[in-house]
Amino acid sequence: MVSREYKRDSSLREKFQLLRSITNSNAESETSIIVDASKYIKKLKQKVEKINNETTSEKYFCDPTGHMVTVETLEKGFMIKVMSGKNEAGLLVCVLEAFEDLGLEVVEARVSCMDSFSLHAIGSSNNDDCESMDGESVKQAVAVAIRTWSDSHDPKG
Repeated sequence: MVSREYKRDSSLREKFQLLRSITNSNAESETSIIVDASKYIKKLKQKVEKINNETTSEKYFCDPTGHMVTVETLEKGFMIKVMSGKNEAGLLVCVLEAFEDLGLEVVEARVSCMDSFSLHAIGSSNNDDCESMDGESVKQAVAVAIRTWSDSHDPKG
C-alpha cells in the first residue's frame, strides 16, 4: 500500500517536471525551477504588455462596406493596413490614389488579392507636411476614399 505522503510527493515532482518543461528550464533543484518559472512569467508579461501597447497605438476603423483600415504612426511615416473579406477589382488602385492625394510615398508594401484583400504598406510623406499629418487623418482619408470607391462600384447602386 502506497502512503499518502508518497503520492503527494510523487504528484509534486510531476508538477515540477511539468513546470520545468513548460518554462524550458534546465534546472534540477525545485528552487531553481521556480526561479526560472518566475523569469519566464515576467517575459510573458512583457510580451503581453508590448502587444497591448502596439494594439492601442494603432488607429482602427471598420467602415460599413466591410473594409478595415488601421494606421499606426511610425517614426517617419505610417504603417497602413487595409483588409477586406473579399477581393474587389480596383481597390488597390483606389488606396494608392488616396496615398498619392495625401502626399504619401509608398516605401514598402505587401499585398494579397487572392480570395480576400489585404494591404500592409509603409508610407512616408514626400513633402514637409509630415509633422502636420497624423494617423487619424490618414485613416480617415483612406476610409473616405474606399467608401467613395465602394459606392461607385456597388452593383446595387
